[in-house]
Amino acid sequence: MRRGSPATASPARQAAADPPAEARQAPTAADFYAVNRGGGLYSEAVSQRLGAQFAVLAHRLGLAPSAVTLINLVLGLAASALLVVFAPAAARGDLPAWLLGLVALVAWQVAYSLDCADGQLARVTGAASPAGARVDILSDVAVQISLVTAIGAIAEAHRESTPAWLVALFAGTWMVNLVTSVLAGGANAASLVNSSSLPVRVIKLIRDYGAVVLVCGLVLAFVPAATVWLMVAFTVVNGGFLLVSIAASTRTGITAARR
Repeated sequence: MRRGSPATASPARQAAADPPAEARQAPTAADFYAVNRGGGLYSEAVSQRLGAQFAVLAHRLGLAPSAVTLINLVLGLAASALLVVFAPAAARGDLPAWLLGLVALVAWQVAYSLDCADGQLARVTGAASPAGARVDILSDVAVQISLVTAIGAIAEAHRESTPAWLVALFAGTWMVNLVTSVLAGGANAASLVNSSSLPVRVIKLIRDYGAVVLVCGLVLAFVPAATVWLMVAFTVVNGGFLLVSIAASTRTGITAARR
């Protein structure tokens, strides 16, 4: 019974006061976007907004947040597998490299937007749970492992001299993104640079996952032979960020211990 309704209200009057769930106003894209968790300048402007649209669609279809997560997982893995399988053919010229790269670019962008959508859907509908969070994180790990595998396969297909140690180092340092994003959601979350000014946010695009995946897709589509240099660049960026983060965290710990 609604608060303030008379105890003797008739069934008809009560039904009018409490419309059925399907008659209530459904959440809009703005409602879903309002609870987004950011991710960077590009992610907020593109991926999270697209995710809000996917969240609206998922809500209309009655999909649970974990179902959206699994769609993201399947799409991300399928795109990466496609690259691995057809990388040699694209390198030989038997298949248009630009077509393969664009398919991967679009699929990875949509998959990431779905990754944004599942969290928005869970928060707005009150369906967030520890189990769902674990599925989300583990799916992110699987998709990103497949992504770095695909990039390594493209690099090796177009340049057979690509050293194995570079592929391994690239894959290892890439996971710094995922680890730091998980740590950022904890009770002791902190940022190396807290400024939210536009110049700082532009610089931070080098660690914005949506922007990073966009760059990777563009390189694979239009200059696949330069994929090895893409790996070098991200290895330096992510490896450098890891070292700086270790130093900053150590300094903070020492400072706290002296108090």
